[in-house]
Amino acid sequence: MALKIIQEEDSFLIQGIINSSTVKQFKNHLEFLLLYTKALTININEVKSIDRNGVYVIRNLHTKALINNKKFSVIGYGCKEIYDDFEYKPFYSL
Repeated sequence: MALKIIQEEDSFLIQGIINSSTVKQFKNHLEFLLLYTKALTININEVKSIDRNGVYVIRNLHTKALINNKKFSVIGYGCKEIYDDFEYKPFYSL
């Protein structure tokens, strides 16, 4: 399945599957958008699945946004794996 990135008003809707076949296109497109915008919001409502490569790209984009003082947001009810990766898990020491 092809990956589509569609601009909506203030966000970009991601449609399809993010895996090793599509992750390069995904990464390149979103890095370009992050470079030339003040804020980047991606909507994952229509992401059918994502592998660890795709989750890594999203995490990397988040880091780049922080370094460059830009806002980066992930919205929508798509793949749970994305939110699981960003979930805060406190460290408890004994």
